Amino acid sequence: MSTQLKSFSKPHILVTNDDGIFAPGLYALYESLSAIADVTVVAPDSERSAVGHAITITDPLRVTSFEKFGKFFGYAVNGTPADCVKIAYFALLERKPDMVVSGINYGSNTGINIIYSGTVSAATEGTILGIPSFAVSLTTFKDADFTFAAKFAAKLAPLVLSNRLPKGTFLNVNVPNVPETEIRGVAITRMGMAIYDDKYDKRTDPRNRDYYWLTGSKRDNDEGEDTDDGAIQKNMVSITPIHYDLTNHGILEELKMWKIDK
Repeated sequence: MSTQLKSFSKPHILVTNDDGIFAPGLYALYESLSAIADVTVVAPDSERSAVGHAITITDPLRVTSFEKFGKFFGYAVNGTPADCVKIAYFALLERKPDMVVSGINYGSNTGINIIYSGTVSAATEGTILGIPSFAVSLTTFKDADFTFAAKFAAKLAPLVLSNRLPKGTFLNVNVPNVPETEIRGVAITRMGMAIYDDKYDKRTDPRNRDYYWLTGSKRDNDEGEDTDDGAIQKNMVSITPIHYDLTNHGILEELKMWKIDK
C-alpha cells in the first residue's frame, strides 16, 4: 500500500510569549507571521514574565483551546514559556514547527535581562530542540505600538530559515518603540552588561501583614556602540546572537592548574 506524503507550501511557525495568550503583542506577531507561514500559537494562560527557563515537573500541565474573535486562536497552557515550546513539540503538534518565534514582549530584553526573560527562554528551548528560533521585544512598557516590530519579525523569519543559524544559537531582537520612519537601521550587537539596582518596597496588606514588591532601575548602562542597549538608544533594531552554552571556555585551562583535589 502506497503512502501519500503531505506537502506543505508554507513553513510552520510556533509562536509563544511570556506575557500570556491574551497579550496584544502576541496577536500582532501572529497576524504578521500568518501572511508568510502556517502559525500555531501555544502560550501561557496568564503572564509568566521573568520566569527564566523554568519548566514544570511537580504539577500537571493543562492545555485548553483559546478563542479570539469567535474562532480558534491557539492553545493556552498553565505553565511557563519553555513549557509551552516543549509540550507543543512533544505532545500537541502533529506537524513539527520549522521555527519558534517568541514575543512580541512588553519591554526590552537586553543585558542581564535575558537571563530572567521567559520570552528569551522560549527561543532558547526551541534552539535546544534544534529548531531555528528568535525572540522579539518592544522596548517600552507604555504606549506600545507593535506594528513595526511585527512587520520586522515577518521580514526576519524567512532570512533565519534560509540562512540557518549555528547549532545552539538563536537571535534576540529588540525593537525601539518609535514610528517606522524614525527607525535608523539594524545593528548586529553583543549582549550588554547593564544590571539593575534592585530595591524591595516594603508594604502592608489589609490584614496588617508585611510583603515586599521588587522595584528598581537599570544602572551601569552598557551603551557602547556594539551593545543591544546602545543600539536601542540610537533608534536602531538590535539583533544579538545568543548561545545557551554558558561555559567560560577561556578559563578552563587556568582552572585545571588549580589542582583541585577530591
